[in-house]
Amino acid sequence: MTPHTAPTPAPVPTPAPVPATGPVPAVGPVPAAGSVPVPGLVRAPVPVPVLAPATGPVPATGLVPAPGPVPAPVLVPVPAPVLVPVPAPGPVPAADPVPAPGLVPATGPVPVPGLVRASVPGPVPAPGPGPAAGPVPAPGPVPVPAPAARRPAPAGTVLCLRFRPPAGGPLGVDAYAGLLDLLGGLTSVVQALPPDGALADVRGALRYFGRDTAGLAALIRVRALALYGADCVIGAAPNPMLARMAAREAAPGRTLLVPDTPDAVREFLARKPAGALDGIGPKAARTLCSYGLDSVGRIAAAPLATLQRILGARAGRETHERAHGIDRTPVVPGAAARSLGAERRFDRDELDPVHQRRALLSLTEELGARLRAQGQVCRSLSLTVRCADRTQLTRDRVLPEPTAHSAALTATAYGIHAGLGLQRARVRAIALRAEGLTPAERAAHQLSFDPEDDKARRIEAVADRLRARFGPTAVTRGTLAA
Repeated sequence: MTPHTAPTPAPVPTPAPVPATGPVPAVGPVPAAGSVPVPGLVRAPVPVPVLAPATGPVPATGLVPAPGPVPAPVLVPVPAPVLVPVPAPGPVPAADPVPAPGLVPATGPVPVPGLVRASVPGPVPAPGPGPAAGPVPAPGPVPVPAPAARRPAPAGTVLCLRFRPPAGGPLGVDAYAGLLDLLGGLTSVVQALPPDGALADVRGALRYFGRDTAGLAALIRVRALALYGADCVIGAAPNPMLARMAAREAAPGRTLLVPDTPDAVREFLARKPAGALDGIGPKAARTLCSYGLDSVGRIAAAPLATLQRILGARAGRETHERAHGIDRTPVVPGAAARSLGAERRFDRDELDPVHQRRALLSLTEELGARLRAQGQVCRSLSLTVRCADRTQLTRDRVLPEPTAHSAALTATAYGIHAGLGLQRARVRAIALRAEGLTPAERAAHQLSFDPEDDKARRIEAVADRLRARFGPTAVTRGTLAA
């Protein structure tokens, strides 16, 4: 077979320019018809189209050959630009719900963070009102403490003690000092009330000894009886005023407790007379009774303004507080007082000097007996006379020598009274105080050759022994007994 050889083409004349029927596209990649760039899609790089070399002159790219027998140039098809879809930023929808990071989807209700789901048998009703699917037991009742049994109200923390020897009579000074030391071993807040009393704040002692007020009072009573042979009457209350009132009402060898509650204090004070309150003397009590306020309960029910109009601003306020069981005075620690005092009030304004001297005699007899029972002597006397117009006269005098002899005290008291020159003064009360107390064994005594003085002192010693055995009223002067 003879190989076929292609004939050499004859030269083709240059065709005349043909007017374009429309705009000729610029040289370059032509986008595909109808392809519109999609927002959010990135155009991928498109390779530059490569034209295969033709065997003859190739018309310019983008020119349409003129019609005629001229073969069209061979064009290599250029692939259309490939557009790669790129997902736009934002949430991508998924066919199934995707759980949030850190949370595990559950088939039932989603547990609340921080709560542990209790294992409950059976279906759990959805929250909210609606009929339950069935009787579902509660997750477990929260334990609520049942109302406790009624506890006794706490008793007071202030004790008022009155010591008394079992045989009766006054308490010796040595025994009294030892009893104060006994209280000092239990609490440091002890206030002496001579000749035989004391106040003690036992708040710290209750915590230290692990006892209640009644138990601590029993401990004090047992120790006082075992060590000093002295019995005691104890009143316990929230403040000193109530403690003193409780001690006055307590039976011998007993402890009277006033609970620290408003109801208990009100019940304790309600039926007491007006004069039982501290600061209410006979005159103030008579004034209150004239207005129908004859008991502490009625005084407490009266308005404060009414009491202030009756008694004055300060006295009315203090009386109103005390009627409600309020006492602001603290327990002041200290040793035994350095003085002894006594007072006599008259039923009416006294004008007769004889009755006044009789009151002075009873005062000196009482102070002398108390001084000798305590083993003390005094250095001076102080006389106070209160008159009907509320004036007050006070005079002091130093004794020739420290003494507890009743005759010497009486002579000095008569001298002070005579020096006042009262004449027709209306006297409401007389008070006498023995001051500058010292132990009798330390006092110097001037020897006397007067037999009457020695006889009086011997009689005085015998009378003291009789009073200690049979009571303070076993022996008295004939002037006072009349």
